[in-house]
Amino acid sequence: MSLPPPAQRPTRVLLADDHALVRRGVRLILDGEPGLSVVAEAGDGAEAVALARTTDVDLAVLDVAMPRMTGLQAARELSRRLPELRILILTMYDNEQYFFEALKAGACGYVLKSVADRDLVEACRAAMRDEPFLYPGAETALVRTYLDRVHRGEGLPERTITEREEEILKLVAEGHTSKEIGELLFISAKTVERHRANLLQKLGLRDRLELTRYAIRAGLVEP
Repeated sequence: MSLPPPAQRPTRVLLADDHALVRRGVRLILDGEPGLSVVAEAGDGAEAVALARTTDVDLAVLDVAMPRMTGLQAARELSRRLPELRILILTMYDNEQYFFEALKAGACGYVLKSVADRDLVEACRAAMRDEPFLYPGAETALVRTYLDRVHRGEGLPERTITEREEEILKLVAEGHTSKEIGELLFISAKTVERHRANLLQKLGLRDRLELTRYAIRAGLVEP
């Protein structure tokens, strides 16, 4: 008499969003599905990276706009440190720029919060099968942008600023001092000031206020 196959372990999910109410709603959706279990929650990208390194998780669901470190920054960091971890971006932004940045950051899916109750579970299951999940309309954006660039003889656009400069830009816009930023990123305050000067020069901006406005337009901080 053959024994029944052992029950498959549920997919262990790390959920990161800076709004507790959103996390509660998403958790209800995921925990209500067989085979999915939220085992860790984070309120910002930096906390998500730290939790992923100390908690046994299979899948990270990351919001885009979060304090300290955005979901896209966290996705890049997690892709480098934990290449086996599947990553989904859950966002309110139906935005081609964020969509392409998410793919470049290593995410395997991009889900809009407005239809999370319909798409998120399917996206989680697709991620665990190593299949991409794109929100409705993203395929059209992907193909259109690719064909436009091929037609113009261009490759994918280069980043205007480096990842380190982006980290510093976000923290400056959140009101942190150079000393605080240095402590958060484990670099000297003088190095922070050098990066900040480079940012002003690269972006053609004059001061912290203009850097903050740029960070808002780039989706690094919420207005």
